[in-house]
Amino acid sequence: MNVTILIPAHNEADRISATVAAALGIEGVTRVLVIDDASTDATVGLAEAAGAEVLRLASNLGKGAALDQGLARVRDDADVLLLLDGDLGATAAQGALLLEPVLHGEADMAVAAFPRPAGKAGFGLVKGLARFGIRMLGGPAGRAFAATAPLSGQRAMTRACWERVTPFAFGYGVEVALTVRALRSGLRIVEVTTTMAHDATGRDAAGFTHRGRQFLHVARALVRLAIEPRS
Repeated sequence: MNVTILIPAHNEADRISATVAAALGIEGVTRVLVIDDASTDATVGLAEAAGAEVLRLASNLGKGAALDQGLARVRDDADVLLLLDGDLGATAAQGALLLEPVLHGEADMAVAAFPRPAGKAGFGLVKGLARFGIRMLGGPAGRAFAATAPLSGQRAMTRACWERVTPFAFGYGVEVALTVRALRSGLRIVEVTTTMAHDATGRDAAGFTHRGRQFLHVARALVRLAIEPRS
């Protein structure tokens, strides 16, 4: 069974080498593809030096579109997809925990739950919106599913799953759309406790700007899901 890792990355030079090395070290992984979303730093060279295959995008498309480009390249031979963010560093190795329930037939999608970040983070508005959307739009399964990590981008999916939940939503709406579509399709989702870590945003101008953009993207995804035909 082919296990393919997709790593969307934009200006992740600080951590991409460690992320790729950890991803390549996961048992059973057959391919690691970094989708470089028009980085202006050394992300591409470092990812290649670490051993990843790299798909370079000519312009910055955002997370969802970058993942679509990556999936188009690997879809013919990816039995299982593992999505990892480029800033996980060595903790990307815990992607193995997400693969376990998927490879053992216990889940169609496994989502990483992160530990609570140290220090001040946001106010939980984006996470609250995502949880509300999952409950309202995920059907009966959505109301029964208590999402603790609705915004986690670290996910393992079977082919049957990713074929049902893609194409990926725009920008930062990727994760909530994956969950809603999976629940609507009657697929099994499990959340897996990890100690993964990435660059969390704080309560400063950059952090609030990032979360504001994230809120808008999630809201956009939920509006589209509300009018999306249900198969």
